[in-house]
Formats: sequence, C-alpha cells, structure tokens
Amino acid sequence: MKKILIIEDNFEVRENTAEILELADFEVITAQNGKEGVELATADFPDLIICDIMMPELDGYGVLHILSKKETTRNIPFIFMTAKAEKSDIRKGMNLGADDYITKPFDDTELLDAVEARLKKMEMVKAEYDQNLEGLDNLMSDAQALHNLNDLTRERRIRSYKKKNDIFFEGDRPQSLFYVQTGKVKTYKTNEDGKELITGLHTSGDFFGYESLFEGEYGESATTMEETELALIPKDDFLTLIYSNRDVSKKFIEILSHKIASKEKQLLGLAYSTVRQRTAATLLNIYEKYGSPGDQTPMNISREDLANMVGTATETVIRVLSEFKDEKLIDIQSGKIFVIDTARLGIVTERNFAI
Repeated sequence: MKKILIIEDNFEVRENTAEILELADFEVITAQNGKEGVELATADFPDLIICDIMMPELDGYGVLHILSKKETTRNIPFIFMTAKAEKSDIRKGMNLGADDYITKPFDDTELLDAVEARLKKMEMVKAEYDQNLEGLDNLMSDAQALHNLNDLTRERRIRSYKKKNDIFFEGDRPQSLFYVQTGKVKTYKTNEDGKELITGLHTSGDFFGYESLFEGEYGESATTMEETELALIPKDDFLTLIYSNRDVSKKFIEILSHKIASKEKQLLGLAYSTVRQRTAATLLNIYEKYGSPGDQTPMNISREDLANMVGTATETVIRVLSEFKDEKLIDIQSGKIFVIDTARLGIVTERNFAI
C-alpha cells in the first residue's frame, strides 16, 4: 500500500483529501503545518507528498526546498495544492522541483489522476529495464503512456552486414542508434598513420553509436567482425525520448552507459600497464563478454584485432600469447585461443606474472 503525506493547514480540506485517498486504498498521514510536514516526511518516508502552499510557520515552497536538499527525501514525488492558480505560482513551484500542481477546489477524479500519474512515473524511474531491444521497447512504451510521446515509433529497421562490412566512419553524421541483434561489431579510432585502436567490442544485446547522436558526428568508426544483423533506432526517436523528460533521460542513459567505465579502464591500462597486463586484461574482457563459465568455445578474434585492443604491435601480442600458452594460462589450437585459467590471468593483470 502506497503511503501519502498531506500537508495542509485547513482542517476540512486536509480531512476531505485524506478521506478520498483512503477510499482509494492509500495509506494517509497528515500534517497541519509545514514544519510538522517536514518532520513526518523525514521520519516516515512517504511515497508521495501533497502540500498546500500558503501555510503558517513554513509555507509549501519552504517545505519543498528543505526536502529537496535531503538525500532521503529529495526524490519523493511532490504535488502542490493551492487555491491560487496564477502562472507565477506555478512557475515558482516547478522551478523548485515540484512534480505537479492542483488547484482548490478539486474533484475526486482530478486528485486521484494526479496522484496515480506521479506514482506510475516514480515506478518507471525505479524499474530495471533490460539492456536489450525489448528493454528499450518497454521503456519507450512506458514513457509514451506517461508523457504522451505519440511520435515515438516501435518499428525497427533491421539491416544485415557481411563480415568486415563498414557501418560508419569517424566524422560521419549519425542518423541512428544501433542495436546488435546477432553477430559482432568493433568500434575503433585510427591515427594519422592508419593504425587502429579498438575502443569497443559489441555483440548480441549491445547498443552502440549513442554518444555521437549528441555530438553530431561519429568520434570513431565501426566494422563488423562476422556476419551481423543490426536494428536501427532512428535518431529522432532517441532524442525525443531523451529530451522529453528528465527521469526518462536518466533511465535511458543508465541503460546505455556501461561502456564508459570500460573505456576509462582501457585508457588507464594503456597509460600505466605492461603489454602482458594489457593482453591478459583484454583476453579476460573478451572471455567475460562473450563466454560463460566452463565455456570451451574459442575466441573468434584475429591477432591483428587483439593487438589493436591491447594497443601494441601484432608481433608483440603473438609473443605474449606464446608466453601465456607456456604458462598454461591459455591454449592455442589451429590458431584459435582458448582461455583455461581465468584466475591466474587475473593475477597477471595486477602483478604482471602468474603464480
């Protein structure tokens, strides 16, 4: 049962509002002034707060200001309730962070619609969406229902690519967000001498190309590593969803931000780690991303691509792989790499040698 705090100095309004909400199966707690309301909010952590603006001791603006500064209460949905309906009052409340605004007198339906809309929105923000196309569709559906985003489309254009097909180049203007249905894709940057540094590997269930939709051009290139199918999400759909609501934006960015940490880790490795450490870390990253515990499937990556991920020459990677084979960290059969000791490879990433 959802708990709602009503802060209202008028006894009749407070009790009538509480009765309506209790009949709708909400748990209700009440406060007769702003100071008491702040104390109840910090002690009982309601799911939603309905607060009058004009009150003695501490008005509604003051209540919202205090609660928005507290870690435990700043995300509680907040609805202002007032007899005034002037635009200046509404603007001030929204600027302070209020989620909604209802004016007195109001009927039962108006009150309940406002309450249910705010609670549904909060449930969406708290919801965990899978990092796949279904998760994206679920998020877009929820956003459309809450915010009437009628221009969002759920239809996805699927495009097939052969191995080593280019998807986009650094400097191109982006038109879509990409989702890997099947196959593998590498993203990479190229220096003036044409040498590549692979910045990411993407397989089934991964999104890529989203940062460039904000920047206006691709900061890296993308090529398939095997036969691949990609779903294309139009740029306008993506930007409509991001800019329509800050909570939707936060959740969408949360879904798509996983590779930022790995890029930072890669840069630190290039700056401070030895080739052996970087090679071990890259092998583990590929194994964890594409394999599973006990999986004996060989890594489907060329020595050249592996070297471009490590940030060294192909010959150097071949030498390190030979050392790892002698140390029984990996096995190589017919040119294919099998990881056989992830624990000791992990030690190499930290100490440069295996125990």
